[in-house]
Amino acid sequence: MTTDAAPLPRSVLAWGPHLWNHVLFPGTADTRTRIRPLSLLMVLLLPAILLYPTRSFYLLEPDEGRYAQIPKEMVEGGSWVVPTLQGEAYLDKPPLMYWLVAISYKLFGVNEASARLVPAICVHLTILAIYLLGRRSIGERGAFWAAALLTVAPGFLGVARLLLLDGLLTLCVTMSVLCGFEAVRSGTLNRRWWIAAAVMSGLGFLTKGPISEVLLFPPLLLFAWLQRHRLADGEALSLWKWGKAHAKDAASFAGIVVLVNLPWYVAMYLRQPEFLKYFFWEHNVMRFAKPFDHLEPIWYYVPIFLAGFLPGVILAIPYLRSLLFGGAVEAQARSAAGGFWLLSGLWCLFFFSLSGSKLPTYILPAFPPLCLALGEFVARSRWDKLRSTRGIIGGFAALLAVVNFVALPWYAKTRSPMGRPEIVMQYLNDPNTTVLTYPRNVDSVAFYTDRKDLQRVRSKDINQMIMDSHARPKTVILFTHAHSLHGFEETLNGAVGNSVHITETKSLSTKPTNWLDKLIGGTPWGLCDIAVIQPSEEYQKSHGMKQTP
Repeated sequence: MTTDAAPLPRSVLAWGPHLWNHVLFPGTADTRTRIRPLSLLMVLLLPAILLYPTRSFYLLEPDEGRYAQIPKEMVEGGSWVVPTLQGEAYLDKPPLMYWLVAISYKLFGVNEASARLVPAICVHLTILAIYLLGRRSIGERGAFWAAALLTVAPGFLGVARLLLLDGLLTLCVTMSVLCGFEAVRSGTLNRRWWIAAAVMSGLGFLTKGPISEVLLFPPLLLFAWLQRHRLADGEALSLWKWGKAHAKDAASFAGIVVLVNLPWYVAMYLRQPEFLKYFFWEHNVMRFAKPFDHLEPIWYYVPIFLAGFLPGVILAIPYLRSLLFGGAVEAQARSAAGGFWLLSGLWCLFFFSLSGSKLPTYILPAFPPLCLALGEFVARSRWDKLRSTRGIIGGFAALLAVVNFVALPWYAKTRSPMGRPEIVMQYLNDPNTTVLTYPRNVDSVAFYTDRKDLQRVRSKDINQMIMDSHARPKTVILFTHAHSLHGFEETLNGAVGNSVHITETKSLSTKPTNWLDKLIGGTPWGLCDIAVIQPSEEYQKSHGMKQTP
């Protein structure tokens, strides 16, 4: 590292702004922001080629099945306030994604392509925002490279295009951070950008709750402290004084977020009073502090990020070398804006690493700002002119095309519960037959069979389910875990006074015959076995039931 002639700080806290301004990011941003037509054309066309033609493959369990079925029930039932899943209120998440998918269903029909159109558009808009808005802070060339890196990052484009909430959340968070940074980066608050940031942050809140605000404000506040904007009398502006000076602006931001969300939250509370506690406490606070599912170690995201952020990880090596060991010339190519984008991405990774509950998709909002940080480095270094840089982008684009067009559709069919519909449909084609799922939902089966009456049975309710089955001539059970059928058989055999028996079973598992089968697995996601149970003939006769063959 190298420093300029700035006086050394006299306190421990002052070292942060000193290192930031005089060692890590002493340079000024590229001011060449004019859009180049060829760059814009690539940002428009390459993501479109990778995203839009490949949306019709089988839904993946469990998330895609769930998020396809909820808006389907919304369209069919007309309940746009309370989301439902299998006819029961679904209180885990706010409704913005469901609304958008439901609108897509209305316009283009109920199918996988219509459902995945929404996340595909969200991914494309995120890439466009990185280019069109990112150029204002790091220059057009840097924003172009950032958009290119984001387009070919398999962990972003390959995952965010799936029917998950995280693609929409990433768009909202990216837009709110882009607009928020535009609002404050000059040192004087630009209210139009501030309002835009608040609106997008509010939409993020309506997608997945307050995480959109959590990912926005800490980087902005830390950036304000590191920049140490000066008052008129020359006194260093503390974070506390900065906060007091902008208290009204913070209040207006919060007011806009509330305005975007309040109508639905009030309407939801009037219909489902338990929703507020369940969503905010259990699915936000407790999932972070004392998680009840998806428990993973603190280093969980390290291998996921390293693989998903390719080819950015390749370029991150010389970037970090320049950041830590570069000379004065290299330092002048690093601007405070590029530093902010690095802060923003690292904060997202750090926050979700601290959370006890982890899923791979949670860190998707980290990809856009980290691409902006790398994009500035590429544009202002020898990597901008090297053919190998373009070769890396082109190679990963070709790889993503093969995955999106060939590998993923094949994999989805292989692992889908409905990959062999002739097997499943023979058990579900009678609408009068009760169908249970144990111990989890199989929502893609409901989606493809046009049934919203698949009743989930939890492990604690298994004995009650056996008792209830005595009143039905026939019950079909879809077993969602590998050993669920075996456990159910043991429970059934041990039940006192039980007159219900398994009359038919069907396994959807296949034995692997080669290394590829072993790699991808031989059992469909979310559906391992099917069983038919019926009361005994003696029980049916004694209770005057119509016997079913």
